[in-house]
Amino acid sequence: MLRFIKEFLSRDDGPTAVEYAVLLALIVIACVGAATGMANATADSFENSADQLATVFGS
Repeated sequence: MLRFIKEFLSRDDGPTAVEYAVLLALIVIACVGAATGMANATADSFENSADQLATVFGS
């Protein structure tokens, strides 16, 4: 096990994996932010539509 850890730390793949992990984290954060923004815009749109329908039907 110790030999495996030494080999892993001596390889150049480690920093590359960390860079990919950071890049993936940033992409996930951007996707979550975009989905949240779209959800809020959709909710606002439905509320606006409901208000307009309530005005038209006089409820």
